[in-house]
Amino acid sequence: QFDIVSVTGNSLGWYLALAAAGALSPEAAITLIDTMGQLMEDHGVGGQLVYPLVDAEWRASTERAAAVEQAMRSAASLKGSTVYHSIHLGGMAVLAGNEAGLVALEEALPQADDRFPFRLARHAAFHTPLLEHVSHLARAALPPTQFQRPTIPMIDGRGTIWRPYDDLTSLWDYTLGEQITTTYDFSAAIEVAIKEFAPDRLIILGPGSTLGPPVAQALIQHEWRGIDNKACFARTQGDDPFVLAMGIEEQRRRVIR
Repeated sequence: QFDIVSVTGNSLGWYLALAAAGALSPEAAITLIDTMGQLMEDHGVGGQLVYPLVDAEWRASTERAAAVEQAMRSAASLKGSTVYHSIHLGGMAVLAGNEAGLVALEEALPQADDRFPFRLARHAAFHTPLLEHVSHLARAALPPTQFQRPTIPMIDGRGTIWRPYDDLTSLWDYTLGEQITTTYDFSAAIEVAIKEFAPDRLIILGPGSTLGPPVAQALIQHEWRGIDNKACFARTQGDDPFVLAMGIEEQRRRVIR
């Protein structure tokens, strides 16, 4: 139904993007995902929480952004508290830290939308230096020989484009190094996707449709196709939607029919 011009993923979805682009065989992708899941289960530390950076119409809120930065400074100043920016996720800030840091953030952040700050269950401090030891274990368990030349360009968690002719050892090094220990910028990945590839559609593979709001919020940030708020995005999703989520049955039919 569509020609796929590039693929990306959020956080651990980068591993699925590697498989979708052909940089990993299905078997190698399963091995990578299983290995990383087990390493996180056995050796993961810390946790994550989320906090909105946008208003009810999904427009950037300077007040909420300032509240996050103030809370980060306050938490970082406390003895025994460690906090980091984990993921830039559209209109959401995903913050991570050790237990003391997470408690400090929960106390410092003002309540928003009756549910934030919201701590993510069973999540380690992904994309922070707190998982440096997991990166070392992953490198030891997963050799670079598992990687192969992708057939489709990939956009990583920095907004960097990987093309079929790029060095595979560098791709392995990023995947099991920087991708684990530094902030993952999904917002930048979406920006590069729309500006560098100018796609006719963005297809969200999953899980469900949960990445729909972050993608829409990234589009609103750049006023892509004139979309500048939540209501405008909803209208553009009517008869000929730009964003197609495989988790929504009607939109899935548009992709696979």
